[in-house]
Amino acid sequence: MTSEVVIDVQQKEISIALLEDKKLVEYQNEPRSASFSVGNIYIAKVKKLMPGLNACFVDVGYERDAFLHYLDLGGQFNSYQKYLKQVQSDRKRLYPFSKASLLPDIKRDGSVQQTLTTGQEVLVQIVKEPISTKGPRLTGELSFAGRFLVLIPFSDKVSVSSKIKSGEERARLKQLIHSIKPKNCGVIVRTVAEGKRVAELDAELKILNKRWEDAIAKVQKTQKRPQLVFEETGRAVAMLRDLFNPSYENIYVNDEEVFKEVQHYVGLIAPEKAGIVKMYTGKVPIFDNFNITKQIKASFGKTVNYKHGAYLIIEHTEAMHVVDVNSGNRSKQGNGQEANALDANLGAADELARQLRLRDMGGIIVVDFIDMNLAEDRQMLYERMCKNMQKDRARHNILPLSKFGLMQITRQRVRPAMDVNVEENCPTCNGTGKIKSSILFTDQLEGKIDRLVNKIGIKKFYLHVHPYVAAYINQGVLSLKRKWQLQYGLGVRIVPSQKLAFLQYEFYDDKKQFIDMKEEIETK
Repeated sequence: MTSEVVIDVQQKEISIALLEDKKLVEYQNEPRSASFSVGNIYIAKVKKLMPGLNACFVDVGYERDAFLHYLDLGGQFNSYQKYLKQVQSDRKRLYPFSKASLLPDIKRDGSVQQTLTTGQEVLVQIVKEPISTKGPRLTGELSFAGRFLVLIPFSDKVSVSSKIKSGEERARLKQLIHSIKPKNCGVIVRTVAEGKRVAELDAELKILNKRWEDAIAKVQKTQKRPQLVFEETGRAVAMLRDLFNPSYENIYVNDEEVFKEVQHYVGLIAPEKAGIVKMYTGKVPIFDNFNITKQIKASFGKTVNYKHGAYLIIEHTEAMHVVDVNSGNRSKQGNGQEANALDANLGAADELARQLRLRDMGGIIVVDFIDMNLAEDRQMLYERMCKNMQKDRARHNILPLSKFGLMQITRQRVRPAMDVNVEENCPTCNGTGKIKSSILFTDQLEGKIDRLVNKIGIKKFYLHVHPYVAAYINQGVLSLKRKWQLQYGLGVRIVPSQKLAFLQYEFYDDKKQFIDMKEEIETK
């Protein structure tokens, strides 16, 4: 199986796609301006205590206050608070972390009103992003995640991933980490650290420890509250860190700055794989080149088709995701209804496992499969679903089919489900249903080009249009493109883009920055 990652960097957002055998299996999209991400650490103030919930709300600068439960404060909360006071007592000289004292753990059955006060400053980390009407979810037990290790300040414990089965290897890693870890810090050894040399683990541990020291230094120097003191690495790198696998064959990036970031990161965690990061310089949009745009449009939305005319209907409610399996107009096989139902259900299990990863659906998922009478067929479907979900990095649990043919799945939910709206208002008429005559569309484009070149003064630019329109503009020896270049200069370049609607267009300058050439009168 070949695995590739494609990163599309645009002016306002970054998208990252994971392809397995050229098929889209994971997709993430984040605005570049987003200020919230799992892993970010804030110095913030307690805004409101909720004794009934044994929790509090904390102001971290989001429109809705973040939620912090007493049990999420972490056992070493008192140690954090004491060290925080020591750090803030001297604005010139940073109190060394190695001299910090470890206090006894807070009581598990304690209460929030006995531990916190309104207005108190706390160091907190986001563990779950804002979802729907809920603000971010916080923890007081900070951690700094790397490729091989996770550093936990104010802990002294070394834990090894349970997925490392070899007792000898577990003992080796535990002993090794104990010998190199900083004082007052605990470490979790991740599965991918199996078989790694001490030099690799020590190098990452130093990087993680430096992040913690930089965060504390920021707490000391700033007085503004709330204040972001540690931010996950660049958007592309942060998204890639969770996705990265040494089996990847290529990572394509279309932005030079992000390319250097990703190349540096991959060189840091897997030096032998640094060569797989490649700069994409093609004229066609990167997602179009790898057939990702088409797959996104086909894979999202309420109805998802899979083999032989069968399809899934995916609905998202406040409490859960509901999936209905339909055989559709698939041709019936000669070996009976039971065999047809089993075949449609097995295909649905394959597609559903992909959809869960692709949309990052979390919480409770209820699937209504086509009814099957034989117990062995129901068991086969359950085993197929379990096997398909083995590739999923998110924690999940699958129950066998119930009496009503329903399968219940729970899947870890950290961020909102990826929802790409594939149905959109016509960008040409803005939903009014009336547009200028299509035959005049190229005249309209020429008017824009004339204004861009002769009035605004931009001589070199890219005009993105639908592939059909691009083919019309480029056709013939004396094509429209050639005429425009003769009249307005060779800086006029036409780019076919699959993401655009039929009569939609976008202008970009030679630095790939968007130029807004829309006018209100176009739709009237």
